[in-house]
Amino acid sequence: ALDKNTGKTLWKNARDEKTSWSTPLVVEQDGKPQVIVSATGKIRSYEPATGKVIWECAGLTRNVIPSPVIGNGMVYATSGYQGNALLAIRLDRTGDLTGTDAIAWSVKKGTPYVPSPLLYNDRLYFFSGNNAMLSCFDAKSGRALIDAERIEALQGVYASPVGADGRVYVVGRNGTTVVLKSSDKLEVLATNRLEEKTDASPALAGKDLFLRGREYLYCIAAK
Repeated sequence: ALDKNTGKTLWKNARDEKTSWSTPLVVEQDGKPQVIVSATGKIRSYEPATGKVIWECAGLTRNVIPSPVIGNGMVYATSGYQGNALLAIRLDRTGDLTGTDAIAWSVKKGTPYVPSPLLYNDRLYFFSGNNAMLSCFDAKSGRALIDAERIEALQGVYASPVGADGRVYVVGRNGTTVVLKSSDKLEVLATNRLEEKTDASPALAGKDLFLRGREYLYCIAAK
């Protein structure tokens, strides 16, 4: 952790991890902040002021890339390299949570390699590997609503899904964006394609949708 004004190192905590690709997630639980980081060995929660480990939990696969997401008093961590794992971990615990009831529910198939999951309207959306096969689970119970259904217009997926105004936007590497209704079924509302390959996740700002292709940045907006 660095002092944002001076760049001075405030603390450093050695970790038994060869690589870590996931973006840290800052959350608040019971009025106290936590910094959650997914990795191959364990997903860990740190005290941001000191670097002390609040809790840790094994169970993800190697080479974790997707960033965790938070909601319903839980953090949802996924990975999909050389295996599949999704853990819904309760945030109000401490210590080593591996194999305990702190794991509210889990999944061992169809989880993402590169794209992060989307938590929206109490539904957890995620792709299988880097493929255009979408799953959706009830975020509270872990009940499968959509089970690895293929979205035909997409060809490969690196981008994470985003949600807005009752819709879920998913982008394929072939430059196609598919708009889905946020519901318990896979319902396509629209399909739009740019003549440029796209790996980056879409970004939302107000009523504007930003898409970054291999060469150009696009802003899609209502007239």
